[in-house]
Amino acid sequence: MVKITDLKVGDVVRVIDEGIERDGIVEELSREDNMACVFNGVQEFWYTPEEIIPVPLTEKELLMLGFERENTEDGVKYMRGPFRVLVHDPGNYTKLDVWYREDRRHFEHPLYVHELQNHYLQMTKVPLEKPLTQ
Repeated sequence: MVKITDLKVGDVVRVIDEGIERDGIVEELSREDNMACVFNGVQEFWYTPEEIIPVPLTEKELLMLGFERENTEDGVKYMRGPFRVLVHDPGNYTKLDVWYREDRRHFEHPLYVHELQNHYLQMTKVPLEKPLTQ
């Protein structure tokens, strides 16, 4: 479950649509109705928080968001322009450093894709978008 207040238009989430999980992109939010309109690859539909699942941040997701991978002594670094994500223990996304120029953030817990997108937007002022594929 994802809180509607944690979402922004363009965020990548997973929805449960008639028992099938599909990745989707938030198209619109209704804070009054506590729902998000998500394009799930087939159609746009309004979902409640109980029908929205966060997508765990993995290498696959980072690469699909346009990041490039580089092995370093400190772990695996993912780069998109001047924005960086450092995974200290490759394959374990619970200890991360994220930075853009002088703004550095350290996380000791797993991030979800929509959370990384929101940090990216806060830090760069540019949305981090993912093309929707089925």
